[in-house]
Amino acid sequence: MKVGVAHKLFLALLTAAVLSVFSAVVIMQWNISRGFLKFINSVEQSGVSRLTGKLEEFYRSEQKWDLLRSDPARWNRLIAVSMPQVGPPHGSNWPAPPPPEERMPDGPPPQHIPDENHGPMQPRISHDFEQRIFLLDGSKNVLINNAKVTVDTTVTPLLYQGRIIGYLGLSPRQIIADAPQQRFLREQKLALGLTAGVVVLLASALSLLLARRLVKPIQELTHATHQLAAGSFAVRVPVAAHDELGQLARDFNALAVTLEQGELTRRQWVADISHELRTPLSILRGEIEALQDGIRQPTTDTINSLHSEVMHLVRLVDDLYQLSLSDVGALTYRKSELDLASVLEGTVMPFRSDFLSKNISLELKIPENCGVSFFGDSERLHQLFSNLLDNSLKYTDSGGRLQVALHVDNSKITIDFNDSAPNVPETELGRLFERLYRVESSRNRLTGGAGLGLAICRNIVTAHNGNIMAQASSMGGLWIRIELPGASS
Repeated sequence: MKVGVAHKLFLALLTAAVLSVFSAVVIMQWNISRGFLKFINSVEQSGVSRLTGKLEEFYRSEQKWDLLRSDPARWNRLIAVSMPQVGPPHGSNWPAPPPPEERMPDGPPPQHIPDENHGPMQPRISHDFEQRIFLLDGSKNVLINNAKVTVDTTVTPLLYQGRIIGYLGLSPRQIIADAPQQRFLREQKLALGLTAGVVVLLASALSLLLARRLVKPIQELTHATHQLAAGSFAVRVPVAAHDELGQLARDFNALAVTLEQGELTRRQWVADISHELRTPLSILRGEIEALQDGIRQPTTDTINSLHSEVMHLVRLVDDLYQLSLSDVGALTYRKSELDLASVLEGTVMPFRSDFLSKNISLELKIPENCGVSFFGDSERLHQLFSNLLDNSLKYTDSGGRLQVALHVDNSKITIDFNDSAPNVPETELGRLFERLYRVESSRNRLTGGAGLGLAICRNIVTAHNGNIMAQASSMGGLWIRIELPGASS
């Protein structure tokens, strides 16, 4: 049988509660027995204090212990008078209190001390009390009772005219043997046991409710995970708490959103690649079928058209390959110390003739005598700058201009590409670095490439621990800013 988390949690909480209650009951029962025994011994000690006074009065009148030692009945009567009654003994021969007319008008009522004719001592505190009390003389020799004197036995000195005439002691009770006292302890322990049982039942109910409450979010997460694994990326779990389980639910929802967006991107990616490949392939197919049918002749123009479409496919496949290598981290980077200004200037120079042929002014601003030391891959940086230059060359209107500027400080290196009209709508700026994304909705292949250049640029900048962003240019076009770590970073 499979035991679920709820059952395990319930058993763990219940076990902890039962062990706690059991330990408390055992300790409290032991403490009740021990405390009650100490209470009985303290009560008996109070009787010993009163008996001490009676014995000192006896010695004051007799000047010796012989009469008391030879008369056990007198010893028992002194004990009986001194010990407090728990209750009136049944069948007792003790005289009732004297009537009011016998009381002295100006003094305390007379004491009625029983004598030997009143019969034996009635049971008061304990039936074995007289067996545990003893009297010693001044030299601590036993006068009355041969009770065993232990280490914890307390003896009280008896005094007469400032000298010790004897000792009175009581051996402490070790167990509770009287039936009423045992019945009292049983009742207390039974009440304690019933209380423990009620506490265990309440703990069981609370443990079950708590276990179910704690496991419910886990069950919801488990069910949602199964749906997510089955491809249902729209699934979400409710966040009903601010604890670790609530944080787990929020993280799950964030994961679901990421997977959902990734699935949408993947579908768009497949659709865009299909579109990009289908267009040149359709043109190639039409051209070749026209040649096969004799509609067109294999002239130089026809061969050039076919070659142009093949080269477009080659560039597209190469861009896809470069982007895939960058995504998986397999794009090779051979970094070394280089002069970033020289790399940027060396990349711009070959493009000047292309910009000039399109009547676009190309301006490069690099601080004079500025050697910018940077740790990077010169080939990938050349690819980065080339993609940005090519992007401006394709989209900037004739008669416009492109301004490339390099700024250096201790914390970062900034490279700006500012071109003139046309501009990019602000709503589209955030998507420029997406794969296969182009601003023009017609996807005109004559004005731009496949939309992979800026995505590759972003990966190259990221690999150099930098940041790239796009915003509107003050010149009416697009402003691409690259930020790379400086020498002090």
